[in-house]
Amino acid sequence: MPRSLLARTFLLLAMLVLLTTAAWLSLFRYMDAEPRARETAQLAASAVNLIRASLFAAAPEKRLGLFNEFSTREGIRLLPAEPEDEIEAMPDSRFHRLLQRELASRLGDHTRIAASVDGVRGFWVSFRLEEHDDEEYWLILPRERAARSFASHWLTWGLLATLLALAVAWLIASRISRPLKAMAKSAEAVGRGQRPPPLPEDGAVELRRLATAFNAMAADLERHDKDRSEVLAGISHDLRTPLTRLRLEAELSVSDDSARQAVVADIEQMEAVISQFMDYARAESGEAAEPTDLTALLATLAERQGYIGRPLALELAPLPDIRLRPKALTRALTNLLDNAWKYGGGDVTLKAAAVDNEIRVEISDRGPGIPAGEVERLKRPFTRLDTARTNASGTGLGLAIVERVARLHGGRFELLANPDGGLLARLSLPISR
Repeated sequence: MPRSLLARTFLLLAMLVLLTTAAWLSLFRYMDAEPRARETAQLAASAVNLIRASLFAAAPEKRLGLFNEFSTREGIRLLPAEPEDEIEAMPDSRFHRLLQRELASRLGDHTRIAASVDGVRGFWVSFRLEEHDDEEYWLILPRERAARSFASHWLTWGLLATLLALAVAWLIASRISRPLKAMAKSAEAVGRGQRPPPLPEDGAVELRRLATAFNAMAADLERHDKDRSEVLAGISHDLRTPLTRLRLEAELSVSDDSARQAVVADIEQMEAVISQFMDYARAESGEAAEPTDLTALLATLAERQGYIGRPLALELAPLPDIRLRPKALTRALTNLLDNAWKYGGGDVTLKAAAVDNEIRVEISDRGPGIPAGEVERLKRPFTRLDTARTNASGTGLGLAIVERVARLHGGRFELLANPDGGLLARLSLPISR
């Protein structure tokens, strides 16, 4: 079976049309057999009766000329039947059985029909001049009179009707599948965190209700996400001012160096938490995609890591320019690098290569890794792992931000076991979308 709904629906409708047409043709052939057999038998019987009447009425010396006239003008020949005649019977079909029965009822039970006699093909009908005569004759009519075939105009109209029905079937199938295809594309866009244009609310009642419900769902999701982002951004913004004052007061008021450093460390930790809230809130905030030199972006990111004392092993293959949201992608990769430096044992590698129509950016470390059963859970917001990779001071938003950025670009985010030990974080971005 085809995979698409359009092809499947059209195939089923086409099968229905073809089966219906075949049934109609079979019924027509069945219903047409009896009247056609009756008509053919009537023509043959009329020819026999005409010959009988002509032979009885004509003078003996004119009968030969009469036979020639029949043969020349009407294609009718008359031959005496012989006992040694080699007779080929008509095909054993319903039409020819009905023809035999009709001729027998008109000309007598002794009437025979044949497809050929002594190798001469035609429509052969036997008859007797008188009912009590033993002498029998063969009337040879053109074979077309005993052949049963559809008229060409019936076949033409049947073919046109079939083609028209198939065209209507395609129209019906496309009208059913088109809104569902549009809805599938819109659902994919919603899954990537985008706001698709509203679906047209027209067509059948069921499709209108489905489009209306989908548009309402998409609007509700966008509103809820916007409200959540605004709440996170507002809380984070409101907290930064008092945290700045607290840091200033700690620097000026706390005389003990260890106590002051502890207070400042706590404030910096709170500021880091607020920064993650801000990053999560603006992960899908309207940044437009633009053609981006990903190689240059990754090189700049590695250079910045080096400035803060985090040298990377950089392995970049030639990469094509693609449309990206550079700020969102930079935030996601920075989160992955931060995690790798915290738990990777100081050996972090950044790789990028084009594979199978997508670009794979991989960040690997030599840390303890993540159990396979915990990978999907850790991609959800506000979740942490209670193992050696746990960031007890974090918010659990780092991997959720990366997951949202991956979906925003139509890609995917995977956490895999590093073949050399540790964790491999892979961000796959489609080259053409």
